[in-house]
Amino acid sequence: MSEGDGSIEWRVMSHNSPVRSTRLRPWAAVWAMLVGFFMLMLDTSIVSVANPSLQAGLNASLTQTIWVTSAYLLGLAVPLLVAGRLGDRFGQKTMFMIGMAVFTASSAVCGMAPSIGTLIAARAVQGIGGSMMSPQTQAMIVRIFPPEKRGAAMGLWGSVSGIAMLVGPVLGGLLVHYSGWQAIFLINVPVGIVGLLLTWRYLPRLTTTRPRFDWIGVGLSGLAILLIVYGLQEGVSRNWGPVWGPVTIPEVIGAGVVLAVVFVIYQGRTRDPLIPLRLFRDRDFSLANSTIFLIGMGITGMSLPLLYFVQVARGMDPMMSALFMVPSAVVGGILAPFVGGKLVGRIGANRIAFFGLVLMAVSLAWYTVYLTPTSLIWLALLPGVTAGVGNACMWSPVSLSATHHLPPADAGAGSGIYNTVRQVGSALGAALMNTLMNARLSAHGIDPAIASARTPLSPAQSASFSSAMSESMWLPAIIFAAGSVTAILLTGKAGRKE
Repeated sequence: MSEGDGSIEWRVMSHNSPVRSTRLRPWAAVWAMLVGFFMLMLDTSIVSVANPSLQAGLNASLTQTIWVTSAYLLGLAVPLLVAGRLGDRFGQKTMFMIGMAVFTASSAVCGMAPSIGTLIAARAVQGIGGSMMSPQTQAMIVRIFPPEKRGAAMGLWGSVSGIAMLVGPVLGGLLVHYSGWQAIFLINVPVGIVGLLLTWRYLPRLTTTRPRFDWIGVGLSGLAILLIVYGLQEGVSRNWGPVWGPVTIPEVIGAGVVLAVVFVIYQGRTRDPLIPLRLFRDRDFSLANSTIFLIGMGITGMSLPLLYFVQVARGMDPMMSALFMVPSAVVGGILAPFVGGKLVGRIGANRIAFFGLVLMAVSLAWYTVYLTPTSLIWLALLPGVTAGVGNACMWSPVSLSATHHLPPADAGAGSGIYNTVRQVGSALGAALMNTLMNARLSAHGIDPAIASARTPLSPAQSASFSSAMSESMWLPAIIFAAGSVTAILLTGKAGRKE
């Protein structure tokens, strides 16, 4: 391997071709992948600002509307473990391009969906396409960069996650205002086509292996995730009662937990497991996965009550509610690239991640002060600025910590685990927030269906709706506070020369 003009001489081999030499430009490959990665992360949050319009346009319930997000998150989470292994076997480039093609095609179906059922189904397929892409990005970075130069690339990868989550509501609001909710999905089509061309041109074909697929593990993990999230999602709307004949919601959740325990036990006894448990012997890998799980829960949950408040209780249209999110997106976008490079190496990944998560918790608690029908709305932009700083500081240090000691041979499995944990956290966050929002609205005597009302609320309804959303914001605040505890326990070695 040699370096000179920014490219690297790389030995490339597949299971059915001889060794050959090629010129690899690592940063060109990273930027090509990040086009698709940004798009799939953007779709995690872009729908949140469109929920009221989408709910009214398709005559859907609040639970059905939130399932548009949950179906996507489930589609992302369930296949991620096997997607990482498929990348090891057939090549990260091949799997990434297949995933992007599926994602782009299903985005077109989403934009033309005539009913809420069709939209939910298309979003699930869209998530599956995203699951084929997501672990390949992190695995490719681990393989094409040596450990001492991996920090900047992995920092950029982590920054894109945070920036996309912040830009999503802003871009979504503008698209919904000018073109309708369909545009938030149709915009992926031209972006996906460009991404396919870039990845075909710049991604290398690296050495592949032939791991044995743990199909029993795939079934156990997928069913466990599905049952747990479905139970949480449907609990309130079904009054925690029967869901399939005599089977109740608590029994569905309990079955999912039992399957999850069986899955972990099975992984420790099978050959070539989906989750090599030995990876968790590394302190940073274990704590980084715990932290990203909590970040996924918090970041998905925080936007739902906030955007419902500004659109329903304060009567803002989607464009104005998008502008409400601009300070957070701008601050986060400016700061994120600086965090993943030298700053982590100087201060320590654990300290920066701790600071970011604490700032996120404080910002969400601060938001609750302004979630009233009479508060000065411009003052609510202030916690958005602090949330942008916190968001910029938490993604890169955690992703760097997870991959710091990850050997190239475990790139697919390790990145699959990390991305699965993040997406499961996001799915659970959406499900828990749906449960809490429904519960708090009911506690205040408000029909959850009012969230899609096109007519202004009465003063009493507005006050009750605002209180319910304010109380719901405490859940992600507590989750981020818990994440700060796991973050400070990281070794802080990631990004530093050892």
